[in-house]
Amino acid sequence: MSSELGDIGFGYRPRAAYACDPARSRGRLFDEVESPTRTPFQRDRDRIIHSTAFRRLKHKTQVFVAHEGDHFRTRLTHTIEVAQIARALARALCVDEDLAEAVALVHDFGHTPFGHTGEDALNEKMAPWGGFDHNAQSLRVVTRLERRYAEFDGLNLTWETLEGLVKHNGPLTDAAGKGLKGPVPQAIRDYSELHDLELSRYASVEAQCAALADDIAYNTHDIDDGIRSGLLRLDMLEEVGLPGSILRGVRERYPALDPVRTGHELMRRQITMMVEDVIVTAKANLDRLAPGSADAVRAAGETIVRFSGQMAAQEKELKTFLYARLYRHPEVMRVRADAEQIVKNLFDAYFADPRAMPDGWREGLDRAEDRIKARDVADFIAGMTDTYALKEHRRLFDHTPDLS
Repeated sequence: MSSELGDIGFGYRPRAAYACDPARSRGRLFDEVESPTRTPFQRDRDRIIHSTAFRRLKHKTQVFVAHEGDHFRTRLTHTIEVAQIARALARALCVDEDLAEAVALVHDFGHTPFGHTGEDALNEKMAPWGGFDHNAQSLRVVTRLERRYAEFDGLNLTWETLEGLVKHNGPLTDAAGKGLKGPVPQAIRDYSELHDLELSRYASVEAQCAALADDIAYNTHDIDDGIRSGLLRLDMLEEVGLPGSILRGVRERYPALDPVRTGHELMRRQITMMVEDVIVTAKANLDRLAPGSADAVRAAGETIVRFSGQMAAQEKELKTFLYARLYRHPEVMRVRADAEQIVKNLFDAYFADPRAMPDGWREGLDRAEDRIKARDVADFIAGMTDTYALKEHRRLFDHTPDLS
């Protein structure tokens, strides 16, 4: 590092003992000269933002297909909201904000076109070859599929960011290496053999902040999008514990407030309540466990950044409501069925004739083993935006469902 530059641009803040220290990062799979103006985690964040996969998120479905309305969330706007909340949590807990943001920004890179519908379709098609998992796909994107640098494939992110990407929802294996929720995707096992991600241990506080930020963001903005779509109404939320109590408070204070502003008051207050609950709960857990390092967090044997018992119960009730009244609404399910068929049709067409894929994807696949061909086809489809998937389907088939 240049002595003239010193720590210029690093933006260091005081960190707790249990925070990830970028100066002590476990490094990258491929060694690189360190930046004189950015910490390793800041560089990760920047690489993620400048990637092709990040830009594609703007045309990938969150709940509603993007072209249904200009104001519905997409994977990109969802990701930005998650990153904002993750930084707020990290700041309050005195851990590295840049690492929390990096994990938040990269967490949905592996999502397919048409949201979880596309993932379900690819998982079914890939069943003979290990299935399809969006978290494992995110890892494939940042370690193999992004091709921007002269010396390596992927983004060559730090160990800490990749650990957070893979384990932000908790350990994947027990101490003996057995998957805790079924087999661990091969892509994760393969990379961990090269750069041990310690799959049986918990992730950092920063990664846990990103995981809770994801829950807070979609539990709130999916209500907003549901109301905007007309599938939900404010009065439907009155009997759901958390939003119902907030609505009563808003209406008591602002009895003449119009429905649009009432909805926005609900959203911002719900985010605030959930964020503050996580901060209070996490601080109590940190005080109780007193981890003296980031490795002590990984060995804690429990998730530290979590909701209180009361908030966890309210959040579960809200999710149950959203699944019943929004995610499984007949209109949403109609679009999902058509979108699922589009993804399956594309997979079948490319698998039968890889020459239907563009240059850079099809070379050698007509002679490849089925498992290799299938994984490459899944990689290609997973990287598609909604709009590109529709365009390709129209090119290859006589009829394409109308998803509007």
